[in-house]
Amino acid sequence: MSTLEAMMLDQVVDTARYPLSELESAEGRAVVSRARRELLTLGCTVLPDFIRPSLRDVLRQECSAIAPRAHFDVETVNVYNIPVDSALPEDHPGRRSFQRGNAFVARDRVPADSLISRLYSHRVFQRFIARCFSLPQLQELADPLSGLVLNVVGPGMEHPWHFDTNEFTVSMLTQEAQAGGVFEYCPNIRSAHDESFDDVRDVLDGRGERLTRRLSLQPGDLQLFKGRYSLHRVSPVQGEVARHSAIFAYSERPGVIGSVARTRQLFGRVLPEHLAAEGRAVRGDRLLD
Repeated sequence: MSTLEAMMLDQVVDTARYPLSELESAEGRAVVSRARRELLTLGCTVLPDFIRPSLRDVLRQECSAIAPRAHFDVETVNVYNIPVDSALPEDHPGRRSFQRGNAFVARDRVPADSLISRLYSHRVFQRFIARCFSLPQLQELADPLSGLVLNVVGPGMEHPWHFDTNEFTVSMLTQEAQAGGVFEYCPNIRSAHDESFDDVRDVLDGRGERLTRRLSLQPGDLQLFKGRYSLHRVSPVQGEVARHSAIFAYSERPGVIGSVARTRQLFGRVLPEHLAAEGRAVRGDRLLD
């Protein structure tokens, strides 16, 4: 790691609490061990004040400045992000539809010198994330739009119940709502071999309290999450302030690019890279979404 990279990391991250460059130290092993344990048992771990509190305003201001660049379109969706008119049994949870009102700022509209962009591409940060997920390494997505995005949930809107396509999700709240906008999730409600439709149906029908956890997040907290197996949502935002969160997308495999349909849904556009990659997606399981 160069001196410049080390200075950037120390300036942005509380490296006394999270010694990313010294993961073999006692403190570094303790941080990684806790993250792994919580990811295994809860499907999620939160590292409070990962970004130095003195930079919270900078983080908020930078992300608020690009929030108007988000593609916004209220859509009717289901938890599996498959067509809502798919031929499914009458009691299938995929037949339940919701209005998705969140918006995304694409990676090519996030300034390269912003805090979230510098962190996303930092090799030491990437190695730390991989270690927490018990992986030898992680790759930045080759997708020019979805590798790093800002998720914007405006007043009166929500990001309804859904599963992620990617197994590993890394996010950071950059601006909290005045009220509402709570992250809720159902740890490991399904596996790569079992969709657990009955439990998913219970959550969607309001009978899944026993399966649901809620997180109290603050700007600058880093959240690591197994969103492919844990049903999750952001509850409706109340008040006059939008909820903003940065999503850092990585993959175990190089060259990952989103589908044309999903990319157009999220960003309202596709690029030549998406058209060239269409039909060559490699999936690690046979789950619905």
